[in-house]
Amino acid sequence: MYMNLKILDLREDADLTQKQIAEILLCDQSLYSKYERGERALPLELAIRLADFYHVSLDYLVGRTDKKQINQ
Repeated sequence: MYMNLKILDLREDADLTQKQIAEILLCDQSLYSKYERGERALPLELAIRLADFYHVSLDYLVGRTDKKQINQ
């Protein structure tokens, strides 16, 4: 699955730590780390929060498009 690599890249591009993103998602850093490593599936609710936070579409997060920006 591509989503774990996308959320890793987005976090690193934003110069944020896993702990910072975990705080935004209201989850534990160790759990967020499992999402990035692909060991746990990212729940839809958290995927939506991340997409909103990074200003990308859900299609980008799941690998259905390479376009980061949401069409407005």
